[in-house]
Order: sequence, then C-alpha cells, then structure tokens
Amino acid sequence: MKRTPPSGDPVQDAPEVSAPQQSAAGLPAIGHSLRMAQQQMGVKRTALTLLKVNQKDGFDCPGCAWPEPDKRHAAEFCENGAKAVAEEATLRRVTPAFFAGHTVADLATRSGYWLGQQGRLTQPMYLADGADHYAPISWERAFDIVAEELRALGSPDEAVFYTSGRTSNEAAFLYQLFAREYGTNNLPDCSNMCHESSGSALTETLGVGKGSVLLDDLYHADLIIVAGQNPGTNHPRMLSALEKAKRNGAKIITVNPLPEAGMERFKNPQTPRGLAGSGTPLTDLFLQIRLGGDQALFRLLNKLILETEGAVDEEFIREHTHGFEEFAHTARTITDWDETLQATGLTRTAIEQALRMILAANRTVVCWAMGLTQHKHAVPTIKEVVNFLLLRGNIGRPGTGVCPVRGHSNVQGDRTMGIFERPAPAFLDALEKEFGFAPPRAHGLDTVRSIHALRDGQAKVFFAMGGNFVAASPDTAVTEDAMRRARLTVHVSTKLNRSHTVTGARALILPTLGRTERDRQASGEQFVTVEDSMGMVHASRGRLEPASEHLLSEPAIVCRLARRVLGEHSRTPWEEFEKDYAAIRDRISRVVPGFEDFNTRIARPGGFTLPHAPRDDRRFPTATGKANFTAAPVEYPRVPKGRLLLQTLRSHDQYNTTVYGLDDRYRGIKGGRRVVLIHPDDAAGLGLADGSYADLTSEWTDGSERTAPGFRVVHYPTARGCAAAYYPETNVLVPLDATADTSNTPASKSLVIRLTPV
Repeated sequence: MKRTPPSGDPVQDAPEVSAPQQSAAGLPAIGHSLRMAQQQMGVKRTALTLLKVNQKDGFDCPGCAWPEPDKRHAAEFCENGAKAVAEEATLRRVTPAFFAGHTVADLATRSGYWLGQQGRLTQPMYLADGADHYAPISWERAFDIVAEELRALGSPDEAVFYTSGRTSNEAAFLYQLFAREYGTNNLPDCSNMCHESSGSALTETLGVGKGSVLLDDLYHADLIIVAGQNPGTNHPRMLSALEKAKRNGAKIITVNPLPEAGMERFKNPQTPRGLAGSGTPLTDLFLQIRLGGDQALFRLLNKLILETEGAVDEEFIREHTHGFEEFAHTARTITDWDETLQATGLTRTAIEQALRMILAANRTVVCWAMGLTQHKHAVPTIKEVVNFLLLRGNIGRPGTGVCPVRGHSNVQGDRTMGIFERPAPAFLDALEKEFGFAPPRAHGLDTVRSIHALRDGQAKVFFAMGGNFVAASPDTAVTEDAMRRARLTVHVSTKLNRSHTVTGARALILPTLGRTERDRQASGEQFVTVEDSMGMVHASRGRLEPASEHLLSEPAIVCRLARRVLGEHSRTPWEEFEKDYAAIRDRISRVVPGFEDFNTRIARPGGFTLPHAPRDDRRFPTATGKANFTAAPVEYPRVPKGRLLLQTLRSHDQYNTTVYGLDDRYRGIKGGRRVVLIHPDDAAGLGLADGSYADLTSEWTDGSERTAPGFRVVHYPTARGCAAAYYPETNVLVPLDATADTSNTPASKSLVIRLTPV
C-alpha cells in the first residue's frame, strides 16, 4: 500500500499562536505519535515496528542517543522517536518517475519539510553535468563515476568525506578506513557542529572527550543540573530518567533562557499518573539565564564554594587534580557579583538559592547540550563546569559526573570508530599494524574548514555518508555556493533533503537501508552496532523488508566503493567485510580500545559498557596525569542598545534538520516555522506587536551583516534581552567564521541581531 505525500508545499510563515504549555508528554504525546506513524506506515506496520524500537532484539531508534535502561518497557520510545521511525519506515516512495517530474531547480524551491515528506529513495540517481533532472543509474556506473573523480584529483586531500551520526559503528569504521587508505584525514562529521566543544574541553581537563555518567548515576544523584538543554523535545526519554531520580530524592536545577514544558512537569505516558494524573514536577529551581552567561554563573558558584568552609573536597583535589591554586586564585580575586548578574540576568537571591542546593548535595551531575556548546566561549564554559564538579569531588563516584547529552543515535560511536579529522597517533598506529598501510598523519578538515576548501577550490569532491550537510551548516549562501563549486557531490541517503538540490557539476544520490530494515548479505542476515550517549554499545537489527530491492547497506556501499577506487593495491578484505559484518567487528576489536572480544560481548542482550578511566577508577589520561583545573577569563556577549541576542533551536516537530511537521506544540506554535520568540517587554521597547513581522539581521564585529527575512513576532516568556528562532531557517545569520574558540563549532546560540519591522 502506498501512502500519498502532501502535494503542495505549505506556507510556513503564518502560524497560529497560543500560550506555551507547562507540561510534556502524557496522552497528547501518544496521540501525536500514533497519528503520525499511521499516516506514514498504516496501522499494522505501526504496531509491528514501534514494538521493536530500542528493544534488545530490535533496532536502535534512528533519533537521539539517549541510552536504554536494562529493564525496558514494551513501548521503549518517545514521541519524537516514533516520528523518526515513521519517517524511515514510511510507505511513501520516491521513484525515478518523481525525479522525471521535477527539475533540480524546482526541488530547490521546496521546503525541507516537503522534500522529506515525499518518502523513501528507491534507486541510485545521477545528475549529469549540465542536466536539469536526476536520472536513474546502476550501482556499478555510480561507483565508476566516484572512482573516476577521486582518481583524477591532484591529491587525496582534495576530497571530503562527511559523516552523519546515524551511521553504524561498522559502517563508520569502514568509511574512515577507506578514506585513510585512499590517503586523507578529511573526515568532518556532525560532531564538529554540536558537541565538539564538549570533546575539546573534556579531553583537556579529564582526558576523555565523553561523558562520565551512566543511567544509574542519574538515579543516585542528589542534585542534577540541566544546563542549555531541552530534553522534552530533543531527548524525551531523558525525562523518564529525571522522574526516577526525583522519586529517589534528587533535586533538579534547570539553567536555560527559555522555560521548557518538559522540565516543568512530565506526564509519563507509561504510568497511570502520567496518563490520568498531574504528572511529576521536575525542576526545583529555574535559573532563567541570559544567553551566553553560563560560564559567569559557574565561575561565581565556584568562588562561593571556595569561600564556604568545608565545601571543597581537599583530599580529592590533592590526590587527583592539577592546577587548583591558579584556578582558586583567579576565582577568588577576579570573580565579581555585579558582573555576574549582568552576564547572567539572574538575581542574587536565585544564585544564593542554587548555592544552598549545591552545598546540600553530596552527589552532583551536570547535563548539557547545544545551549552550552555553540558559543564563541563554549570550551571555557564547559571547562568551568568541570571545575565546578572537581571542587567537590563529583567525578569518579556513583551519582556524579559530566553528562554531555549527544544528539544523533550513534554520533559518539562514529567518533569512537575513528571518524575524526585529527586522529590520535595511537589510533593510526593501530590501523597501520592491523591493515598494513601507512595512514596519513597530517590533520584533515573539519566541517567549517571543509566549506572553506570547497569555496576556495581546494576541495573538489564531497561525499556524505548520511546527513543533510547543506541545511545543517552555517552561512547558508556561502555553504551552497561552496557545494556548487565541487566537481562531484555524493549523498548516501534514505530520504530526500535540501542537500540533494545543491549540487556540484555532477551529483549522485545513493539510497541506503534504514535502521528499521533487514540487512541480508552473502553470509546471512546481519546486524550492526551503535554507541549511545553514555558509552553503552549494543546491537541493532532491522525487522522490515527494505523499501526497495535496489537499496544497499552503508557497509556494502563503502566496501564496493573501496574496491572500485583502491583496486588491487588494497590488501584490505573489502569483499569479506561486505559479506559478514562479524569480520568487521573482529578488526575493530584489534584496533579500538574497549572493543576487545567484540563479537562475543555484543551477543549478550543489552550489549556492554565501554571503559571510562575517570569514572571507573579516577584515572585521568591527560598531559599532567591528573584532572586539570583551568582558569580562563570569563566571557559573555555584550549587546548594543536596541539589539537582542538570538539563539537558534529546534521545534518539537523536528529532529536536527529533519522537520516532521509544522507545529511546536509545547511552545504554542501551530502551522508555521518562521517565528521569532521575544519577551513582551523587549518587543514593546522595539515597537514590535505580537503578530507583526520583522526581518532578522545579525551584526558582527567586522562590520558584516546577514539577514533572514519575514519572521512573525511571538511574545514569549524568554529571558530578557534574548530571542529564539528555528534552524535551519536562521543558519543564514551565522557567518562561516563565527565559531567557538578551539573547537571551531559554529556559534549559533548567541547572535547579536536587530529586528526591522516589515
């Protein structure tokens, strides 16, 4: 049965607006999940599919990376997870006839929402040089075209191999292996645009660029601080973990510019109280912080802890840390109450209340997401969070630790598998020993630098394993122009997206299996593995028949491409890897630490936990051999009069760049996306009535400007002086070089903007 997608592209700038909600999930979440699933999959397919999501014998949700508890509910998915599954398991199909009926220029005028709603890609498609339509092509010819272009390059470093976080461990390992055997470390990925700041800060301070927290730590914490994160939309199953922590006696402080329904009250749809009762209030203290003020807040809290007798864990600091004296001197002598209040927009009373909760807690966890990582000073902000935890020994004890909450379901696993433009020498040594070739040692290009290289003609082939690179990247016009300068752009995808409409001189769309689908190879049915946000590795087995007989799995695509490009010079058994993914895991077990005896351990239901030295035994593999305190200057954005600070964010009907619908139910937005949320007092000062329209213009210190036109003004209870709007519509406002220091992550969360009424 074929489900018909919407034919017309809906208007997105004329939404209905109502008051934001003050609770999340409950019966409405169930209703929305089932309605969208049935629209895409039908009743029977919905039931068969959703009951296998995140189960030990099922498939990993293609949405977020939140871990599963050992004891799982029969419906171990959230509303947005159901949407992600429905989009992948849809009965809608994009066939060659569809491409014959739409020029690339026509598709480029369509919204990302409309493109995604057309359904699953079914055959390889090719856009020839000078052509205006994609046309079907055989897999063999498609691989020939890629090989021709790669072999014609003057250097392997003229190719860019991008990766989305949806890619499995097996596919990611093969992909980086192919790129390095080809001769480049140009392996940018979506981590460059989200949690790179976390990895940079944690590697320097703790020695491991991942979080140290397991689910049990949340359950046993006395205090959980959730900063710069909206779990109710971006990681909804986290709300269940927070609810359990509350039942166990934990207090929760939420630090965010926007009040978010999920952190106010959670109506757990898996419990009677959540379905029929009032649910669980989650936040005990809401610190409605000004955008970019988090470093100042944590620095002041650290000063106050230092000044409180008996508050510092002196034994832990003496035995396990380095740099305490310099940090303590800086915190004590430079930190200022007045400056902190200006930077944060908070009151002294609120900060003192937070301090009392902190001092009363023996075990503390800090969770964060993009609200901390996408600022110019993101890395020192996260280092200050680490300082905060180190002061009271809240690393390496049960119920404590750092918890950066990742987005895509295997974005952390891809990095573990070697998807990184700056690989560690030890990883390259292991590759060389295992596969008998000399990997390149020079650092490659991250996402922003890849766009520079494409723009400047230094990169000529762009190959993307998943994702929606054009829509996810900053400085939209510059990114699109850069992509059009390529000789060849290739996208391995399950569905249409904006990136397929912004092409090089030639372009290929290579359709692949989704997580929900059976993967049959020569040795039999295969499974893949993923790593969640807390370092747990588990298997994922698709259960549906593939959307088309012409689909290849991601490992198969990489193996066939490698054989075509590398030819007889490669000693890597690519054909064996394609036939049997266990052979890939055997090699991973000998290259990647923590994956020893991979095939045996992954066969156990629920998988296994990767080692984490700071968490497991308070060992810190840093340059000093200890956890490092840091003493960076406090930074925060300064905003001229008549301007606001803008953060970009997702709607509730959205996952990264994938838009499932045009509503943001919890924020009271229905049927539109071009909205800007502004505090009523700020709007009044700017003469902007609720329901009026304005152009958004970002202003930069070099005098440059970027404009996004036609946004409906919504009066909203955000922090004073701050505004919010959805991406990718606002990516145009972020210049390519507006990035976080050290991590080079786009600084999308504190843009100085002016609003011009239209």
